[in-house]
Amino acid sequence: MAVSQRRNSFLKILPYLLAVALLIIAGWYFTRPPLPRVQLITVGRGLVEATVSNTRAGTVKACRRAKLSAPSGGQISHLLVKKGERVKTGQILLELWDQDLQAQENLAQEQLVTAQTQAKQACLQADLAEQEAGRARQLQAKGFISVEGMDQKTSNARVARAGCDAAHSQIEQSRSRIQAANAGLDRMVLKAPFDGIVADISGELGEYATPSPPGIPTPPAIDLIDDSCLFVSAPIDEVDAANIKAGQSARITLDAIKGKSFAGRVKRIAPYVLELEKQARTVEVEVDFVKPPTTENLLVGYSADVEIVHASHDNVLRIPTQALLEGHRVLLYKADGVLEERSVTTGLANWNQTEITSGLNEGDRIVLTLDQASVKAGVKVKPETENVVK
Repeated sequence: MAVSQRRNSFLKILPYLLAVALLIIAGWYFTRPPLPRVQLITVGRGLVEATVSNTRAGTVKACRRAKLSAPSGGQISHLLVKKGERVKTGQILLELWDQDLQAQENLAQEQLVTAQTQAKQACLQADLAEQEAGRARQLQAKGFISVEGMDQKTSNARVARAGCDAAHSQIEQSRSRIQAANAGLDRMVLKAPFDGIVADISGELGEYATPSPPGIPTPPAIDLIDDSCLFVSAPIDEVDAANIKAGQSARITLDAIKGKSFAGRVKRIAPYVLELEKQARTVEVEVDFVKPPTTENLLVGYSADVEIVHASHDNVLRIPTQALLEGHRVLLYKADGVLEERSVTTGLANWNQTEITSGLNEGDRIVLTLDQASVKAGVKVKPETENVVK
């Protein structure tokens, strides 16, 4: 009787117990934390390049740039160009005051004319003296002139000829003085050594220009740039220098030209390591533009970055580098939605892609977003989006 009563009592409260259990289950179901949402990547094949990049910003430079100053000091009397003007090889850029040198050149020219006239006179006298000496020899042979008289005529002819030769020497001296005067005049003129554009002018008309003494840099009178040939000079860390060779391909990006990269080629590698205090040791590398920008305004002095390709593997299994965990591990997404940690062996790598030589197969899906603490091996996740490695 007692057992029957207890059974009846249990049956009476059973619906209430079931209702409470359902409420607990429903509460857990609706309040449970959602599955972590992750971005998946499908492993595929493609190109992987091993690259080297500059440690600090590089600079766009001109193949030829000359900071020009006149060889001599003087007052600027003629300034024949303006900033931004294009000039040709040999074009006169500025002239210094040179009236004193002009006067010296004119004097040398007049001295040359005088020397030529004197030489003509001396040589005519020499010719006349030689003719008289010849007649004296004929008369002496007939006994009309003594030996002493003939010797005097001969000596006079020799002296006259020596005077002619001395006069010709004066002509050469006058020509040398003219050359010296012209050399002085050339030092007062500044000419363009190549075709280019005038980047800057530090002097003004009437100012006094001085050349730079050895070891004491002074502002150049004219800064001339040949902007028809440009390249990028960039510092590369010494640990990467051994991988770089002349002729390797590169990619150039410019801060001033967003969203574009330009093909380049390594032109030169400095034969020494640059050692600067409080800076990493670097090697300067020069990279040419394969095809310089045409629609963009490429200026000397732009900051630039270079990415030099020193090795490449095509049609290899690869994953995004950001999908790698420390110790060369990835999180593999299985069919049941649970993540599995998988160790992989890598080959070539760069900032974007890493070659996988073992540990994964083409078509495997791995987690790309690893910034959530709850995303780890053994956790069930929900894919957010999925991409194929390209």
